[in-house]
Amino acid sequence: MASPTHQFEIKPLIPLEIAGVDISFTNSSLWMMIALGVSICLMSLATRKMAMVPGRMQAFGEGMYDFIDGMIRDNLGEHGKQYFTLIFTLFFIVFFGNALGLVPYSFTYTSHLAVTAALAFLVFFMVIGLGIARHGLHFFSIFLPPGVPAWLVPLVFLLELISFLIRPVTLSVRLFANMVAGHIMMKVFAGFSVGLLSLGALGFGLGLLPMGMNIVMIGFELLIAYLQAYVFTVLCCIYLKDTLDLHH
Repeated sequence: MASPTHQFEIKPLIPLEIAGVDISFTNSSLWMMIALGVSICLMSLATRKMAMVPGRMQAFGEGMYDFIDGMIRDNLGEHGKQYFTLIFTLFFIVFFGNALGLVPYSFTYTSHLAVTAALAFLVFFMVIGLGIARHGLHFFSIFLPPGVPAWLVPLVFLLELISFLIRPVTLSVRLFANMVAGHIMMKVFAGFSVGLLSLGALGFGLGLLPMGMNIVMIGFELLIAYLQAYVFTVLCCIYLKDTLDLHH
């Protein structure tokens, strides 16, 4: 029986190497493209026929728009709408990466730290770049809140700097770890079911228990897929707030 970690193995589908650099099209790349295609198809169907009384797909599209718009408005204010496209895209990338990984024989690209770290560092460097572009060197005042006593300045500055630099680490590891842990648990329960089947009639009856647990786990993982996408994008909104508001 395959190891529970076998499902995270990246396999080249179209081997390609340029100047000694492996840029093969892999199973991870394939499911990223599938996630992109599903996202485009869903939103295209949602906006194809706009009506005063929305159908199911239009209601889905409008619901997603209102959901992301509300998230941005709650965390960034009205000025944060300039980031709508970014947050909307990040949510779909993370959610479909999580959710499509529940399809049998699929690949969960958000279970790889390289993917989640790339998304986290994208937001991290965007915050720094936009912050400096808008506020100049005054942007770095985020490391020193106003009203701090002089004798506490070195300690507070160090703590604020560490908390800022660790953002991409916590953002990427949280998503990666949740996806890996959940999929390993489902694989383990599935392994129990298959193993018990070899024990005959008694094993078949006993195998129904881990099988039932796996069905529950799939529903739970679907909820986790949504929650992790939500948490990821909410934190991105909070971090992007530094480009709009600074300590005065």
